[in-house]
Amino acid sequence: MNLNAPLGRPRVVVTQPLHERVLRLLQESLDVVMNPGPEPWSPHTLHQHLADADGLMAFMTDRVNAETLAAAPRLKVIACALKGYDNFDLQVCKQRGVRVSYVPDLLTEPTAELALGLAIAAGRNLMAGDAKVRAGFQGWRPSLYGKGLHGAVASVIGLGAVGLAIVERLRGFGCSKVLGVDLHSRSMSVQQVSLPEAFAQSDFVFLALPLSPQTRHLVNAALLRQAKPDMVLINVGRGSVVRESDVADALAGGHLGAYAADVFELEDWGLDDRPCDIDARLLGHPATVFTPHLGSAVKIVRLAIEEQAAAHLLCGLRQSGFQVEAPPLVRPCWAVN
Repeated sequence: MNLNAPLGRPRVVVTQPLHERVLRLLQESLDVVMNPGPEPWSPHTLHQHLADADGLMAFMTDRVNAETLAAAPRLKVIACALKGYDNFDLQVCKQRGVRVSYVPDLLTEPTAELALGLAIAAGRNLMAGDAKVRAGFQGWRPSLYGKGLHGAVASVIGLGAVGLAIVERLRGFGCSKVLGVDLHSRSMSVQQVSLPEAFAQSDFVFLALPLSPQTRHLVNAALLRQAKPDMVLINVGRGSVVRESDVADALAGGHLGAYAADVFELEDWGLDDRPCDIDARLLGHPATVFTPHLGSAVKIVRLAIEEQAAAHLLCGLRQSGFQVEAPPLVRPCWAVN
């Protein structure tokens, strides 16, 4: 008998609704407080729930910093149901001895798939075409000429798992050349060039970068001036990799052909100076295509992400000394262990 093991059922907080199957799995061993969602709790409400919590399952809408952990004196494990954890202060978590897990692989394929969808939608004027039909379609007319991927030069900025999955898919569309930019990758599957070269040569540029001090506003006015004037820019990495106001300026000035994004600066909760809204000029520009962070929004994928995060949470609590049943053969991916 472990005399140092914590007593009672662990209490965990879940900040977004779960699939019923995942919720039942957690409730077998844990007392669960779950946000019925989909609107995130305010920091004050989250802090109230964390006051006596042993674990937290967190989502994209959450931010964890020193203030959060100060409100959660019992917290041992944070299981992130996401891949990027830039909204979480890992240094503070490490200092407090709080484990932090993430889900590294399940988002790769659906995000790469969406990136190609956004590129096609922006390049082929699908949004404008849809509006034209709904306004009263009388048959074919010579209008809305765009650009396709076949025969185009495409660059992928960031050659991690998502970037390489985009590269793989681009080859199936018959691009004349696929280029890559990544200072940290030595992948031989794509010709690597500098960032200015990629913007100068490409018809389509895909951003698949995590957010860091080095990548924040990497795409700005100076870089956009080097782009081909009809280039299509697609962002499925993090919103703040681009300076959205500079993208709006480039579109307005005719220095960029189109912008498509699934991620936005306002979502980067870890940045105190993030904008609270998307630039109105982007929202009103006809050469833009936007989706509300749908990268992993595939039913079976979201279920798998929740199941993996739940397994990580149970494993982390078990490793912290709680008497809980953890799924066998699960090896959590720890950002902080």
